[in-house]
Amino acid sequence: MKDGGNYQPYSYFQLMEVSLRELLVEKGIVTEAQVAEEVEAMRRRTPEIGAKVVARAWSDAAYKRKLLEDGSRACQDLGIEVAALKLVVVENTPDTHNVVVCTLCSCYPRMLLGIPPEWYKSRSYRSRTVSEPRAVLSEFGLRIDEKTKIRVHDSTADMRYLVLPMRPAGTEGWSEDKLASIVTRDCMIGVAVPKPH
Repeated sequence: MKDGGNYQPYSYFQLMEVSLRELLVEKGIVTEAQVAEEVEAMRRRTPEIGAKVVARAWSDAAYKRKLLEDGSRACQDLGIEVAALKLVVVENTPDTHNVVVCTLCSCYPRMLLGIPPEWYKSRSYRSRTVSEPRAVLSEFGLRIDEKTKIRVHDSTADMRYLVLPMRPAGTEGWSEDKLASIVTRDCMIGVAVPKPH
């Protein structure tokens, strides 16, 4: 692998990826073009997709009910493919703040949020969020009132969580596009809250 003019050896996981991909192509299971297309599709997935879902829920009470009842189906109604996963949407309220973690690895709703950040995959975040969520959130700059309960949701290979943050005051009358512009990836994980510009 070339790195800035120098050749670096592949890491174990890079070598495994290259070997598996070449084997699948050699056996005729996939083509190089199909692999490239899938990689490009993954790169197109960004938190803006999830932000549109949140903005729709803030703007449309019927859609919000559907989203909280069956997140997978509600996303499909907007043309967002969620595969065979069960998407559970949890709503922040004045009494409860939700935060998402994957204690085993980095299960995460990529179809809505894109590639997970490095901190989400870190051992520290994965272990400490469960045992001391209030302290972890404060390290992100998010101070949760002591009266507010914090619920930690552990994603799995079959079930992913998305936080529906509270709509900020002062956003009444905003369009869905403007609302989506204040919803960040971190808001939908639960380590931040939306802030009007």
